[in-house]
Amino acid sequence: MHDTPETKSTHWLNSTTLGVGLTSLLSDWSHEIATAILPALLVSLGAGPGWLGAIEGTADGLSSITKLIAGHFTDRLRMRKPLIVAGYAVTAAATGAIAFAATAIGVMLARTTAWLARGVRTPAKKALLAASVPPDAYGRAFGLERMMDTIGAVAAPVTVLWLLRVTSHNYREVLLWTLVPGLGAAVCFGLLVRERPATVQSKRTFVASLRELPRGFNIFLASVALFGLGDFSHTLLILYATQKLTPTMGAAIAASAAVVLYIVHNIFYAGFAYVGGWLSDHVSQRKVVLAGGYAVALSMASLLAANIPRLAILAIIFALAGTFNGVVEALQDSITAEIVPAAQHGMAYGTLAAVNAVGDFASSMVVGVLWTAVSPSAAFATAGVLFAGAIALVLRLRER
Repeated sequence: MHDTPETKSTHWLNSTTLGVGLTSLLSDWSHEIATAILPALLVSLGAGPGWLGAIEGTADGLSSITKLIAGHFTDRLRMRKPLIVAGYAVTAAATGAIAFAATAIGVMLARTTAWLARGVRTPAKKALLAASVPPDAYGRAFGLERMMDTIGAVAAPVTVLWLLRVTSHNYREVLLWTLVPGLGAAVCFGLLVRERPATVQSKRTFVASLRELPRGFNIFLASVALFGLGDFSHTLLILYATQKLTPTMGAAIAASAAVVLYIVHNIFYAGFAYVGGWLSDHVSQRKVVLAGGYAVALSMASLLAANIPRLAILAIIFALAGTFNGVVEALQDSITAEIVPAAQHGMAYGTLAAVNAVGDFASSMVVGVLWTAVSPSAAFATAGVLFAGAIALVLRLRER
């Protein structure tokens, strides 16, 4: 007896979706530990903020390019799982290798290697996840993956504090501990994830594959790009909160309060990634839920532009930021799976990642320049205008 769509949708929470979710949790746990300890390690090596910016910028930029290229080749693979497992293993090994770096250049080489492997595996992982659930469960599957990933990000700073204590602040030992969850991610994916042979895309050139993406997906990418231009790095929220709270709390307490607010941000991010995905599976059009996420971002930008230096308002701002981040990431992935044919999922996810990467870079630059040259209110008001434009654009999308 063949499963009907209704029957299949009840089995979306299978070994593969759980395996992908647990893998994301473990991998993010690993590299967020490294991210948290990286500034202190560089200082111990005599390298300043400039090196940190160069390392993170180079790693992120190369990773984004790799995702775009890897997405194209992913569509030619009948079995993606070996590539993904290898990607997680290399990411873990390269992250652990930072512990042996004697110079800032050594740190850059290890971090860049880790992020290149991350770029190779990401489109393949998302395409495999989309292929393992029915279309009416895309939202829950991608929402669960985003939720688990963020739980790893919440656990990492707590783990860092514990590891610094037990290692007497030995940064290299802390970095070696990243191998435990990092290699665990590769093992978890290898043991739990089940893959059926994929429909192989005929061998087309990269440019031809890019051109053949559906027109509706191009409209969707335009909305993603417009939203991304306003979606600044949320580390700026930590800076904003610290500045606003310092006059009343003092610099040290304000900095601690900002970190607590960021933990609140991540908790809302984790919860609403799944809530948003679940909701999108139970409405007629997913774009409405994504537009709702964009609207939450607009509300956050409006509160920031109002410039109210109160702790309660800042807590609402961080909660809104986490909420829309979770909804938007889960919905972007699930809408991509829905409007693009399965044979082109790799290319689609690689392209989506590249558009988001350009947006991440440009938005933080734009907001940062406006913040410095004009005022924080002007910077956040500009972000709000871009969010409003993205809402109007995404509602024009026609879903399959």
